[in-house]
Amino acid sequence: MGKARKKKTARRHNPIRVPDSHIPHGLAAAASTSTKKDSIPPVFHQIASANATDRAFGCASVSNLIHNDPSTRRLLQGKGIIDVLIEKLSDPVEEVVVEASGALRNLGIDGGHEICAQMYNRNILASMTPYIPKISSAISTFLTAPPTSMHRNLVFQLAENLITLFWCLSETSNKALNAINNVGLMPFLMAFLEHRAQLPLALVNAAAQCIYVLSDDNASTIEALRTGKSSFVPSLLSVVQSDFVTPVTTVKSSSETEAIMLRVLVCGILKNISPIPPKATGGETLNLDKDIILPILTPLLNVSLGDASSVVEAISSHSKSKIPTHLQNTPGSDHKSPDEHELERIEAQLRTVQLALEILSGICASLPDFEDDPGDEAEFDIEDSGAGAQGNEDEDALHAGTPITLLSLSTPLLALIAPTPLSFPPPSLPSLHPPTTSVLSAIHIVALECLNNLFVKVQGQGEESVKKGAEGVWNAVWGSLGDVNGPGRPGLTFGNPAVLGTEKRGEAWLVAVGALWGLARVCRGTLVPNAEQVQILMELCDIVTEEKAKVQCIGTLGCIAQNPGSIEANKVVSQYLINIVRTGERPEPTLQAVSEIIDIYSDEASAYDVNFRQGNYLEILSERSGAVKKLVKSLNVKRPGGRKLRGWGEGVAINMRDFVRYRKNLRL
Repeated sequence: MGKARKKKTARRHNPIRVPDSHIPHGLAAAASTSTKKDSIPPVFHQIASANATDRAFGCASVSNLIHNDPSTRRLLQGKGIIDVLIEKLSDPVEEVVVEASGALRNLGIDGGHEICAQMYNRNILASMTPYIPKISSAISTFLTAPPTSMHRNLVFQLAENLITLFWCLSETSNKALNAINNVGLMPFLMAFLEHRAQLPLALVNAAAQCIYVLSDDNASTIEALRTGKSSFVPSLLSVVQSDFVTPVTTVKSSSETEAIMLRVLVCGILKNISPIPPKATGGETLNLDKDIILPILTPLLNVSLGDASSVVEAISSHSKSKIPTHLQNTPGSDHKSPDEHELERIEAQLRTVQLALEILSGICASLPDFEDDPGDEAEFDIEDSGAGAQGNEDEDALHAGTPITLLSLSTPLLALIAPTPLSFPPPSLPSLHPPTTSVLSAIHIVALECLNNLFVKVQGQGEESVKKGAEGVWNAVWGSLGDVNGPGRPGLTFGNPAVLGTEKRGEAWLVAVGALWGLARVCRGTLVPNAEQVQILMELCDIVTEEKAKVQCIGTLGCIAQNPGSIEANKVVSQYLINIVRTGERPEPTLQAVSEIIDIYSDEASAYDVNFRQGNYLEILSERSGAVKKLVKSLNVKRPGGRKLRGWGEGVAINMRDFVRYRKNLRL
C-alpha cells in the first residue's frame, strides 16, 4: 500500500521560519522566559499615542521585540497586540499603516497558523482588501511618472507586507483560503511579475510566493491563471525562459539569490497549474518538466549544507553586534549589521533549495508506477519514464539535456539528507541561529521525501546495478538517521511526548521510513538484515501513532526478512509480524502484516521456511482469518481513499484464505 506523496491536504507550503512548539504555552511561561517583558507596556503606550511618529515607532518596536523571540511574541499576543495592530491598518497616516502591516506580517511569519487564525477571526481581511486598488493605482502611476522616492518606498513596503499576510492567511484554514479566493487577487499579484523589471525584486518575489501558495491544489487560482487574462501564462513562461542566472553554488549577493528564487517559484506555479493550455504557448508543444523545470531545479541541488552551516555557526558565535541606539525602533529603517545581512542571504539561499526540492518531490511523485509495466522493468531512467506534464504527453520521454536517472538523482539527494550540527540541536541546547536550523531540517525532510517518491515507484523490479545502487542509498539513509537524533541509538527519543522540541526529528523519521520501504522493495531478498536496524524498525512501529507509518515499518521489515541466508533475522521479524496479526488491534497494520507473512513464506522450499513451521504460523493465520475479515469490513469507505483501501483489504483477506488452504494441503 505504499504510495508517493503528491500533495499535503492539511497544509500547503509552510511560511513559518522558526517552529516554537518546544516553548511552554501560557502567559506565565512566556513572561518568565521573555527578556523584554519590561519593554512591552511602553510599546502599547506608544501605539495609542496621538502623535503619528510615536504610533509608527510603537508598531516598529513590535517587529524588533519579536525577532527570533517566541516568548516575547507570545506575551504580546496574550496582551492583545493583534487587535491593536489591525486597528492601526486604518490609521490616517501612511507611515503608521506601513509599520502596523509590517508588524502583523512578522507576527504571521514567526507565529504561524495560530496567530494567523486569530488575525482571520478578527476580520483582518476587511482592513487589508481596500488597499489593493490603492496600491495598484499608485504603482501604475510610478511606472509612468515616479513620484518622490519616500512615497514610492512606502507603497512598496505596504504592498510586500500585505501580500505576505495574504500568503500566511491562506495557510490558516480552508475557510480563510476561500475568503481570499473571493478577493480575486490574481490580476493584482500577476501585475508585479509582469512589471518585475521596474519593481523591487523582493516585492516581486513576495507576489510570486503568494501565487505559488494559492495555486497549490486550489482550483479557483488555477483557473484564474490558466484562463483569466491571456497574458498570465506567457508572463510566467517569460520568467523561466529568460537567460540562465548564476548557479546557486556561486551566488554571493542577495539580489542573485532573489533572482534564482523567482525562477524557482515560477517553476512551482507552472507545475501547479499544468497542463499549460496550448493557446498560451502559441500552439507550441511544451513538455514542462523536460523543457523548463528539471534543467532549472537539478543544478540547485549541488549545494553544500555543511559549508553553509559552518559559516552560520562562525558568524553566530562571534558576531554580537547590537542595533545602534539611535536606530532602534526607527520606522522603515534597516538597522541590520553586515553579519545579519549575510545570515539572511544564506537562509534565503537555503530556502531556495528547499523550494526546489518541494517541486522536485511532486515531479517524482508523478512518475509512473514501474510495477504496472513488467515489460519495461529494466528502465528506471526518469528520462524514459513518461512523466510528461501536458495532458496527452504522458507517454513522452523527458529527454533532459543530461540524462537524469533514478540513481543519478539520488546522489545529490543523499548529500542533502545528511544532518549538519545545526540541523537538529537538542532541546536543552538552543540553536545558534534558529532560522537556519529551521530551513536545514526542512531540507533534510523534503530530500527524504524525494527519495521516498522515487523508490516507492520502482517496487521490487530492476537490474542488478539498480539494486546495488539502492543498497548504497539504503545504507546512506540509515547513516543520516543516525545523526538525526544525535548521540545514542537512533529511534530512542523519537515520538517521546516528554521531550519537547523533537518534532522535526520525528517528522524526518516518518518520511525516512517511507523511503526505506521503497528501497527495501527494490532490494527484496538481497539486503542483509542488520540486527540494530531491525530492532529500531520494530521500536519505531510500536511508538508511532500514524497507521501509515506503522504500515511502512511493517512493509520494510517484511522485505528485509526475505534474505535467504538470514534465518535468525527472519525469525525475529516474522515473530513480530505474527504477533501483530494475533493481536489485530488496528486494521491497516494488521492487514499489512498478513500480507508480509504471505510474501515471506510463499515459497515453502526457502531456507527460512523452518520458522513458519516451528512457529505454528499456519494455525495462527487460520484462527485469525475471521477476525481479519471483520477488520476489512471496519475500514471506512467514506474517508478519502477509503474505497481503494477497502478493496486492498478484501484482496489481502482472500489471499490469506487461499494461502492458509495452500499451506494446509502441503501437510508439512
